[in-house]
Amino acid sequence: MNIIEVKNLSKVYDEGAVDVKALNGIDLSFEEGEFTAIVGPSGSGKTTFLNILGGLDKPSSGEITINETKVSELSTSELTRFRLKNIGFVFQSYNLIPVLTAVENVEFTMYLQGISREKRHNRSMELLEAVGLSDRAKSRPNKLSGGQQQRIAVARALAPKPRFVLADEPTANLDSVSTETLLDIMETLNQKENITFIFSTHDARVMKKARRIITVEDGKILSDVKQ
Repeated sequence: MNIIEVKNLSKVYDEGAVDVKALNGIDLSFEEGEFTAIVGPSGSGKTTFLNILGGLDKPSSGEITINETKVSELSTSELTRFRLKNIGFVFQSYNLIPVLTAVENVEFTMYLQGISREKRHNRSMELLEAVGLSDRAKSRPNKLSGGQQQRIAVARALAPKPRFVLADEPTANLDSVSTETLLDIMETLNQKENITFIFSTHDARVMKKARRIITVEDGKILSDVKQ
């Protein structure tokens, strides 16, 4: 079952005298439970694609349908509400809130959703256990390693039970051990909870784990291979 449909998606940036086509007529679909890597050189359009798919940027043209909702037609406020309920994000730079503890960071999206304190705390502790950091629940980000912070970010992304998670270069700042640990955790959660993961990456270790690899260059799909 496809949960994401992308049709003729384009994104043009006005760079003054020259318009830059970051995406040029992308057609893609994603099924529930996928573990997919979008790969390509810097400037190929993969991060732009993830940002538009996640509602962080608007397309110049084209159509995106997620769970039968045409998100490309939503207003800014509608898109914010949709994103909050349906999409989890993992960023290269972790993006944890420095004044909050690990468990408070994981709870944050659920707090915005209006979930009760007890329910969001219980869910957060379950996820911290799943990523192997329940013993660091009260630690703030500056007391955690990069690998630990990214595992907290994964727990936060999964906390509100999104339909899919977008991960933009999630291993870029991690050492090899932290990368393997993080990928094993995400793969296990993907298989146990059937959450769709879509990565943008240069990392061969992510590509090795992925079950589908989409190669992008100059804003176009070069290949789409299941493995």
